[in-house]
Amino acid sequence: MIQRFIELGEGYSDLYELLEIIETNKDRVSQLLCLRLQKEDKEYASLVAVLNPAAEGNFQPLYICREGVPIPSKRYNLFEEKAAEINKDIISFDVKPSTDFAETELYFHYLTGILRLNYLIPSLT
Repeated sequence: MIQRFIELGEGYSDLYELLEIIETNKDRVSQLLCLRLQKEDKEYASLVAVLNPAAEGNFQPLYICREGVPIPSKRYNLFEEKAAEINKDIISFDVKPSTDFAETELYFHYLTGILRLNYLIPSLT
């Protein structure tokens, strides 16, 4: 199975796109994640919607708004409200910031490993 992060942006106006993806795919939403990190002495979140793979194609998308949503904030509250609306819990945990990695793609590999180790996405086997 191919699992790929699809970055929508940093959580400003693109957060509304993430919320719309969740709403229109609520039957496919597998997990909603809040990846917390410290940046500039403040707590921020990357918000992720993990969808189940489509019926065909063997592709699992992970839509992400990366590191731009302060905790607490109105934008984070919107994500919480959408989770409650579709009856999903938000799974939260701490991660390293993407600035600790030379490339964004390496950061996404790091996140994929964490998600697989915690059984939040299936392994490649």
